[in-house]
Amino acid sequence: MTSNMDQRHLIPRRARGLSVACIATCPPRQCGIATFSADLAEAMRNVDSRLDLRFAAIERADTDAYAPEVTWHVAQGDPVSYRRLAHELNAADVDVVLIQHEFGLFGIWGPTFDDHLAEFMAVIEVPVIAILHSVPPDPSQSVRGAVRMLGHRSAQLIVMADFAKGLLVDRYGLNPTGVTVIPHGVPSPPVVERARIRRALGVAGRQLITTFGFLDPHKGLEHMITAMSSVVERFPQARYVIVGRTHPELARRDGEAYRCQLEADVAERGLSANIGFVDEYVSLDQIVEYLAASDVYVTPYLDMNQVTSGTLAYALGQGRAVVATPYIHAVEALAQGRGVIVPPAQSAPLAEAVIGLLARPGYRRAMEARARAYGSSMAWPVVAAQTLTILHRAARQGQVRPGTRPRRGAVPVFAEVVTSSPVRTTDTYRDIATATG
Repeated sequence: MTSNMDQRHLIPRRARGLSVACIATCPPRQCGIATFSADLAEAMRNVDSRLDLRFAAIERADTDAYAPEVTWHVAQGDPVSYRRLAHELNAADVDVVLIQHEFGLFGIWGPTFDDHLAEFMAVIEVPVIAILHSVPPDPSQSVRGAVRMLGHRSAQLIVMADFAKGLLVDRYGLNPTGVTVIPHGVPSPPVVERARIRRALGVAGRQLITTFGFLDPHKGLEHMITAMSSVVERFPQARYVIVGRTHPELARRDGEAYRCQLEADVAERGLSANIGFVDEYVSLDQIVEYLAASDVYVTPYLDMNQVTSGTLAYALGQGRAVVATPYIHAVEALAQGRGVIVPPAQSAPLAEAVIGLLARPGYRRAMEARARAYGSSMAWPVVAAQTLTILHRAARQGQVRPGTRPRRGAVPVFAEVVTSSPVRTTDTYRDIATATG
């Protein structure tokens, strides 16, 4: 595929500001990277109106039409396409490349990880910044090699948690000065009155528990469904709403078998009046409304190696009381009383934690306040400004030789860590039993 022709090279650089090419999946493709990339782009444009940001869309054959800002295209799974894109960006008037990195978008899993991004990095002459959306804690040799290559040939890596930075340093052997921590961005809480949102959603006078995001078996939703039997015994009006479509890859492979299994479990337990499903890819505004209306947000995930969870970040940004299993992001983000951690794959602790929060509104409100204060540091304008600082610093380094790191100049290429130091203390479900409020 060839890039779209435009006239941006005729616009004086000073007039149009920093020129960024972002490599990512793009709407209307329904995936978390596409949503994150679009939200970050909008936030950065709001911070810097002169920003010239265009996209190189990672696409499959079934991708729909894109917005005009998609200038380049790369065929997912085709290493030649990644190399071709590097040549196109070298020829374009681009100051810096921003990569939204998820392993499945830049390679193929097998006995070893076949890294297609290596084809791109061997050719690109523009400074590269990569945002890593996952960092496997126990990498195979091929995964470790792919990440080390990206780290050595990029101006900077960005991760969303202090723990992820620690992994890159301790287990991947990267220099800590080459890794910056910028949290996942979150929208600001709605200005609409919460009671009005609850009435519009039909949950006025009820205790609302929610989970949102793509459905797949790794989410552990069956354990929360089981837990609702105990929750309903204490709070007969409680309602648990599971918001989101089945994950597209799972639906492509297995159809709606997992959702049907969950719905059958709800019916068998006689909980149809207390548990509902919203089978939609909901908009950001809808997500914010559901979170604003919620009393408790639950992430009963089964993958303890999850370094970043956008849904958890959104819940904290909206100041919600969260119950989560001890996956990596949750342990870090819910420390210091910002949430409750329960053991994975167990319904009884989930029920005990949710009941404790619903039964002690004073304790829950204090937790919400701590979550809201923490979430304010993740607001999109803050995250956008931090990201723009990194992009500008990299762009000032100029062109590089193919396959090498951007050259160093008078301006340091590595930015400082921009989040607070890591914390490790977390409430457990047992703490609620002695909480007051």
